[in-house]
Amino acid sequence: MTDQLDDVAEVLHRPLYRNDQYENPWDTWSWPWVSLAGFQAGFKFFLGFGDESNVPKKAKELDKTLPVLKPELTHFESSPTSGVRHMWIGHASSLVQFDGLTFLTDPIFSDRCSMVQFLGPKRYRPPPCTIDELPKIDCVFISHNHYDHLDYNSVVQLNKRFGDSLKWYVPQGMKSWMNARDCQNVVELSWWEEHEHSPESGFKMVATPCQHWSKRTATDTNKVLWASWCVLGPKHKFYFSGDTGYCAGFSQIGRKSFLKPQHADPEEAVMIHRDIKAENSVGIHWGTFTLTLEFYLEPRTKLAEEAEKQVFGGGVRPGHLSCRLNQQLSGGLGGFPRTSAVDSVLLASSLLSLSGNGGAALQDMFYFLYASSAKTSISVRYSRAMEVV
Repeated sequence: MTDQLDDVAEVLHRPLYRNDQYENPWDTWSWPWVSLAGFQAGFKFFLGFGDESNVPKKAKELDKTLPVLKPELTHFESSPTSGVRHMWIGHASSLVQFDGLTFLTDPIFSDRCSMVQFLGPKRYRPPPCTIDELPKIDCVFISHNHYDHLDYNSVVQLNKRFGDSLKWYVPQGMKSWMNARDCQNVVELSWWEEHEHSPESGFKMVATPCQHWSKRTATDTNKVLWASWCVLGPKHKFYFSGDTGYCAGFSQIGRKSFLKPQHADPEEAVMIHRDIKAENSVGIHWGTFTLTLEFYLEPRTKLAEEAEKQVFGGGVRPGHLSCRLNQQLSGGLGGFPRTSAVDSVLLASSLLSLSGNGGAALQDMFYFLYASSAKTSISVRYSRAMEVV
């Protein structure tokens, strides 16, 4: 299938499907354990060797370095008249609101990202609120089925509270899993497929490419697709990359009018921001679970360094990322940083970036969540939540 991108006919990237499994279509993909470095990193991680995360054992220390603030959820009782309202819940979970719609990305409120709650990676920072405290949610976007992104308990609790009024957007092959958990209002899409959320909302949801994989059991590797998501509102646009490595799909997303093999590092994250032509970017997927070997606060420095390097080094294309490093703050869950401190947040005329994870070999995990508003200025509400206006 071809599509007209910037007046140039181009074949859209589609997932490969053979032998009953989905595959990434790019040569930038390789399985982590194929290379020696990947095998060594995985071996060290799963056996607990070489762990340099140094997550403090005492809550008081974590409260200083990664504060979890009680959000003012009353802000989400009504949608902003202009701009994108966002609250980071932790890991890849975010609460987003604009143009009259409120939605979640990859919600995980459980203590562990695992098939059981007595074993597996345990969160060292709690979510800033419970599911019962959330405002009315219109829809949820799921990027793939790994346990740190598709959480059984959170799905069940959200469905129990909101029922069929809550619409789930999932990649191809996941609908049957959702239906088995009694979620009936499920939209399943493959890359580049679109869905009108509702005639009155004016929203269109598009599943877009990303480079990753899927697995929940010993026998279901890549039986279900993975995806990023474009949320196209009447006034504003929003992009959620989910879990991904850098690939050719991002520049194609950027050429559409609306906007390491499995995980991108900070350098590639800034490249992704540029490729998809985002105006504002928020880094997520850190400060929650110990899923990597590097120092737990390394995400706070790596992206700021890379963004400054690319911006001041002349690597940013005019009009796509007009950026100036003008303030650095310490990061926290439940909204935005509260105290002047180290280089964790990059505030600029048209860019908002927090760090994601930098990286130890194939264990580096940098995930971006992109918000693109109609305007190019930003303001930060330092109390609890952030607004891009």
